[in-house]
Amino acid sequence: MRPVQFDPVLETSRLRLRAPRRSDAARIAALCADFEVARTTARLPHPYALEDAEAFLASGDGLDPAREARFVLDHPAEGLVGMLSFFGESAPGTEIGYWLGRPYWGAGLMTEAVKAALAWAARDWGRAYVRAWRLDENPASDAVLVKAGFLYTGERRQTLVTSRGEALPSRGMIWLA
Repeated sequence: MRPVQFDPVLETSRLRLRAPRRSDAARIAALCADFEVARTTARLPHPYALEDAEAFLASGDGLDPAREARFVLDHPAEGLVGMLSFFGESAPGTEIGYWLGRPYWGAGLMTEAVKAALAWAARDWGRAYVRAWRLDENPASDAVLVKAGFLYTGERRQTLVTSRGEALPSRGMIWLA
């Protein structure tokens, strides 16, 4: 396994995945303030303000690069359109989470980003597998994960959705390198 690049930049045909910067706060806040974005994730609060984005970005200062990685999805014409994170265990596995601004839904951008990030995680970060939990009511996330090569594990659980303050049914999925 090669040493982990702690500030990787990944290029796809339409996106550049890079580490978040403090200067991203306003754009993150603007996209995450949309309840339709927050309701599709487990961890985004609602309402979401600039202070939330700033706190999230500041929390990246203490990330353990052996366990966590964060990527901003930069589009050449639109700028920041979403984020993708790996978190949880250290190698051989970890968990993935992501969000995409609503104006960019349905264009395949998140599938493209997830595929690139998974390739990096296996090749450069030493991950043998990546787990995901997808809310039952979010078929778009299901499509992203399936297209990226995730398989259902048969596991089910209630996942706390911060923006709604309630636990909702979700399904476990896994990607094998």
